[in-house]
Amino acid sequence: MTHQDCTFLLTLPVELVHMIFDNLSDFTIICSFRQVCTRLNMIMDTYPPYQKLAAIRANTPPIDYGEVQHLINALKHNTALAKVILSGHCIGVDGAKRFADILRINKTIITLDLICAEINEEGAKHLAFPLLDNTTLTTLDLSSNAIRNSGAYHLACALRKNSTLTALFLDNAEIEKPGIAYLAGALRNSTTLTTLDLGHNDMQDEGAQYLADALRNNTTLTTLNLEINRIGNLGAQYLTGALQNNTYSMQRLMTLDLGLNDIRDEGVEHLIVALRENRTLTTLTLEWFYVEQNLKNRLNNLIKCNKKT
Repeated sequence: MTHQDCTFLLTLPVELVHMIFDNLSDFTIICSFRQVCTRLNMIMDTYPPYQKLAAIRANTPPIDYGEVQHLINALKHNTALAKVILSGHCIGVDGAKRFADILRINKTIITLDLICAEINEEGAKHLAFPLLDNTTLTTLDLSSNAIRNSGAYHLACALRKNSTLTALFLDNAEIEKPGIAYLAGALRNSTTLTTLDLGHNDMQDEGAQYLADALRNNTTLTTLNLEINRIGNLGAQYLTGALQNNTYSMQRLMTLDLGLNDIRDEGVEHLIVALRENRTLTTLTLEWFYVEQNLKNRLNNLIKCNKKT
């Protein structure tokens, strides 16, 4: 919206401005009018939908750099928004850096969704720093960004000190075994993270071993996604060792996704042995196409027993 448009709005009664707002998206209202002047701020503050606004989602077409700037400026002073969803909008490294600045001062955002936003490892580094001290953000989704091993390292460092993040999504983030090792090290002693999505990366059996070692000590994680990670029977064996450990610890893992990996009969046999002792896992996803029917039935029966307990 142009400066002339904003100036024109200032001449109208508040009720009429609110009627104009009724025909605009939440994103447009926040990016175009917030922090333009004191009077427009007051008009927005009395606009009922804005008072109740808890989430902001950028719609298509993709937002440009100027709109990112407007949104970030608005968030500096916003005390209502709890969710910011910018999936598919290419904010880049500079946008990530500016969102990091917001996380240092904003006390209301609990969910930040930056899926497929062209944030690479440098962007992840910027976002990781405020997580060291941020006490409000509970969900961070950086899926489909090139986070890679370097970005995973910085996020892991943040996780070691952060005490509020409960869900971290890094699906399709180009993370390999070294990056998985960093994240597993942080997961080992995490007391808040309940959901970790590492699907569609490249951890292989070695990465599965790192996570299995972490799970032996972790007592809070309930959901773990490891689909499409080139995990084979050996990786399944490592993970089942951690699942068996459930009997002797406070482990809480309930959902494990191993779909579209290369786990076959031998790996399923290991899972069956683990689930004879494990009593918390209630959802297990596998690539059943490669598994004998008899093994499928045995494993599914054990899962059903866990659901009943």
